Amino acid sequence: MGNPIKEKGDQVVFLKQRLGMFLDLLDAIEPESTELEDIDRLISIIDDLESKCREFKNRDE
Repeated sequence: MGNPIKEKGDQVVFLKQRLGMFLDLLDAIEPESTELEDIDRLISIIDDLESKCREFKNRDE
């Protein structure tokens, strides 16, 4: 793992990059061929982003 991101600006950049990757993945999915495992993975990615947001918020307090 890398070093913790402490700077607010770096945290925002990190989250934007992760969200951008998620949106790219979402755009690439073909609805007709999407399986339950794919949906579960998308939900997991959202959960990870939410967890990272909470982590960053707690670092600021």
